[in-house]
Amino acid sequence: IRLSRQPSRLVATVGTPALIWLLAGAGLGGAFRGPQEGGAEAGLSYAAYLLPGMITMVVVFSTVFASISLIQDRQAGLLQSVLVSPAPRWAVVLAKIVSGAVLSAAQAGVLLLGAPLVGLSPGPIGVAAALLAALLASAGVIGVGLSAAWRMNSTAGFHGVMNMVLMPMWLLSGSMFPAETASPWLGWLVKLNPLHACTSSIAHALQGRPLEAGWAWAYAAAFAACGFALATLVMSRTKGASGAGGIE
Repeated sequence: IRLSRQPSRLVATVGTPALIWLLAGAGLGGAFRGPQEGGAEAGLSYAAYLLPGMITMVVVFSTVFASISLIQDRQAGLLQSVLVSPAPRWAVVLAKIVSGAVLSAAQAGVLLLGAPLVGLSPGPIGVAAALLAALLASAGVIGVGLSAAWRMNSTAGFHGVMNMVLMPMWLLSGSMFPAETASPWLGWLVKLNPLHACTSSIAHALQGRPLEAGWAWAYAAAFAACGFALATLVMSRTKGASGAGGIE
């Protein structure tokens, strides 16, 4: 309901990655030199290589809005009503994560429509797998976001902290450049980044070979589970930010 009443939020979430994809794909395509063999990016144009990263960017933008709703609920008094209800704290976290992840994956699906334009033919199974990877990425990032929002009262402060955390994670997810062609130390950071596993899962799915990314699927699923566990742990404390997020 909140999303339907805020069309500018949808435009910002999907429009910005779509614009970056268009400009970067057209402007940097001639300079892209990915691995010629091995890896999900072998032999792809830069626009095709960039698409999974742009889907991950949609996920990041959307999950920031989903996480910040916790602060808005606190300011409106809704969160306090939820916290004194009989519902267990894990159920509150699960509701936030599931609703945010579904909306995030739905918005990411808009960019999936551009796959045929860059020569990708994922098929129904590939599209479903890409959406599943977007769901896992959303769940993990929302969990991290809820953990941060629980300790904050200011939406401006939350945006600043999340930008400092999520933008480096996205840049190091293999969205803009392959880990194989990066400096060795940077390549290791990319491979350790959970968003890299999510992006790799999407990339393999869009190429119609989702089962070849077994390690990435396992890592992405672990990231989603850890995000839920972290948010549940943080929000299970009896006191939120300055006493406002929880109850005494």
